[in-house]
Amino acid sequence: MATVKPFRAVRAQRDKIALVSSRSYESYTDAELGAQLEFNPLSFLHIISPSYKFQHEISTDERFRMIRSRYLEFKESKILSKDEKPSFYIYKKVTKEAIYIGIIVATSSEDYQNNIIKKHEETIHSREVLFEKYLKTVGFNAEPILLTYPDNSVINNIINKYQEQRAEYEFTSRNMKSHYVWLVTNTDDIATISAEFKKMNAIYIADGHHRSASSALLSKDLRLGDSNHNGSEDYNFFMSYLIPESNLRISSFNRFVKDLNELSKEQFLVKLDEWFRITNLGQQLYKPSKKHHFVMYLDGEFYSLYLRKTVYKIENPLSDLDAQLLYDTVLHPILGIDDLRNNDRLEYKPAKNAEIDLKTEVDSGKFKVSFGLFPATVEQLKAIADANLKMPPKSTYIEPKLRSGLTLYEF
Repeated sequence: MATVKPFRAVRAQRDKIALVSSRSYESYTDAELGAQLEFNPLSFLHIISPSYKFQHEISTDERFRMIRSRYLEFKESKILSKDEKPSFYIYKKVTKEAIYIGIIVATSSEDYQNNIIKKHEETIHSREVLFEKYLKTVGFNAEPILLTYPDNSVINNIINKYQEQRAEYEFTSRNMKSHYVWLVTNTDDIATISAEFKKMNAIYIADGHHRSASSALLSKDLRLGDSNHNGSEDYNFFMSYLIPESNLRISSFNRFVKDLNELSKEQFLVKLDEWFRITNLGQQLYKPSKKHHFVMYLDGEFYSLYLRKTVYKIENPLSDLDAQLLYDTVLHPILGIDDLRNNDRLEYKPAKNAEIDLKTEVDSGKFKVSFGLFPATVEQLKAIADANLKMPPKSTYIEPKLRSGLTLYEF
């Protein structure tokens, strides 16, 4: 039984939202960030990057406190204000490739702890603790966790009904993506949506594992310090964007390795042949066509790699995942890479321009070999989470990517 509840978002007025909301902070280059901070005084980036106007380095604790101060300044200046009524927020994002639509809600930290909100990635405890400290200092979520749920006709009908009305927000960002938000304040619609999620045994994290883990830590911490705790406090929840499984877009990360672990090209190919049927494709641009099929670029040529299924055993949902399979057959035993998170011989890049990147990054001399993977499916993600297993890092590149400062959740 998944618990969702409406909340009173802190947000900008209709005529300012295009200037206030931003892409995720990490997605900006230094030049882009500087331009936004220099020429857009309303940008939410001024809150997230508060040291900009001082032009000097500050400590982590100082930065967290300054973020809180900038946030309060935006509220005092009425750039941001809190809604009078609790709402669900229907959010639609339109790109050249896809249309995404779902609901921004408050989800339960208790559901996270009880594995009703299911995870498929391992988290690093030190990052959880650091982000919990950040949340405790600043007092808000600025970007929702991306969760997915089984397609539901009742919820979909409500979403479609609101799309026939004028949107509270309707704007196009500078990267030519359009954004729409509708407020759901009707008590019957809120009750119906909440009841439909109550019928679900599980919902799944698509993106935001560290942020959700940190929110759960914060909830536990604040609950222990609150003698009047009753479970309804805002700190028991965190902001999430719930999207139907059919609307989730999953692509892969390519793998780039700097050397062949002291093997010659010929020795490397011989070892690969134990695991794969190998076809040399020369200069033919190529990408994987199905699960357990890889593309490799080595020494100026593309190769197709088909798994020899008689030598690799699928023992659980994780071993069926191509990112894990590549580690089990190539990265670890042949190339000697043990730690997939902290090895400077290995890098990951989203497979947006897959075939070109595989070639150009190796041809530049920075890497010796590259691998392209077929994207994982929602079904694989769910099967791994249901089995309480964890994917290797950078197994999935999941869209939509969400905006910061569109709606904020205070606790």
